[in-house]
Order: sequence, then structure tokens, then C-alpha cells
Amino acid sequence: MIQTITELVTFDEFIDWYPENSEHHYELHNGEIVEMPKATGKHSKLTGFLIADLNFEIRRLQLPYFIPKESVIKPMREESGYEPDIIVLNQETIGNEPRWEKSSIITMGSSVPLIVEVTSTNWEDDYARKLEAYESMGIQEYWIVDYLGFGGRRFIGNPKQPTFSVYQLADGEYQVKLFRGGDRIESLIFPELNLTPEQVFAKGK
Repeated sequence: MIQTITELVTFDEFIDWYPENSEHHYELHNGEIVEMPKATGKHSKLTGFLIADLNFEIRRLQLPYFIPKESVIKPMREESGYEPDIIVLNQETIGNEPRWEKSSIITMGSSVPLIVEVTSTNWEDDYARKLEAYESMGIQEYWIVDYLGFGGRRFIGNPKQPTFSVYQLADGEYQVKLFRGGDRIESLIFPELNLTPEQVFAKGK
């Protein structure tokens, strides 16, 4: 059994500690190693559907993007490391990342057009901690796919319901648009995306 480190650690200590081929998934939150909830079958299915759809758009429009199998986001001024459910990277700027080739570590917002988190019981991380980190890095767009309506009412409204939140950077701050049901999801990164929350959430049923 893998034991988590209880004392605070640096990001580099976390990377060195992270066990290879682990059946567990970990993130670093302000120096604290946190074991993340294991994705359910529905969560994984929905995530896979979105990856396929985004990859289709990348190929169809010949966009300079790719979706890696895995990577770690290292926010500025934080001893934190996150592994998003989906991260879209820019082929034209990824070469500027000093730790990408050897460690798949992302430190620059200019490398990341889009991050997607499919939220679950740890929804506070997605709506608060990670949102603030991604905003501070200057990541252009951030989607929160809340297919079970877990988020707090201040984030998804009242009554709570499944919601697809799109955060877009404007003057250094995120502005949010909420999409539900048959709304067409509006994205600046994928402007021709023809997808509704209803279609996405159906994959989580």
C-alpha cells in the first residue's frame, strides 16, 4: 500500500515521490499530497467522449493543438501540481516549456488553450482552487463539466442541476457562461463546436 507524505513538500519533491504505475491518482495542493477520487465508469466514459469530439475538431479544422495522454500543471507561485481530466496543448508554443520534454510538466499558460475538469464529489477543487490557479496562469479557457449538478448554488444556480460552465479569460480574469440542456456550448477555442450539454451529459448516464 502506498503511503502519502503527511508533511508539506515542494513540487519537485512531489514529482520525485510520485509512484510509477500507481493505481492511485495524486495531486499536490499547496504542498499537501492529496489522493484524488478514482474516476467512475460514467466519469471516464464522458471524458473519453469529449476527448474524441475535441480531437475530431482539431483534425477537421487543422488546429495547432493536441491532447496528451497525461501531463501535470504547475501553477505560478504555488507548490501545487494538478492533472486535469483533459488538457489541450498548443504545438506552436509547447517548445517553450522547460520541463515538457523530460517530465510532461506545464508551467506556462501560453501552452494551454483549454483545460476541462469533469467534476465529482470534490467539486470545490474545480470551482475554486483550480479555477483560481488556471486564471492566474492565463489559461484562455476552462470548462467545468458538472454532469451530476454537484457544484454549489453560487456556481450553478438554484435549483442545482447539471451544468456545463465555460470560463473565458478577459482582461486577466475569467468570465463565465453557463450552458444546460439543448444550449449550444460556446467556445472561443473551438468556435465551430456543435455540441450541447444534453449530448455530453448523456454519456454520463
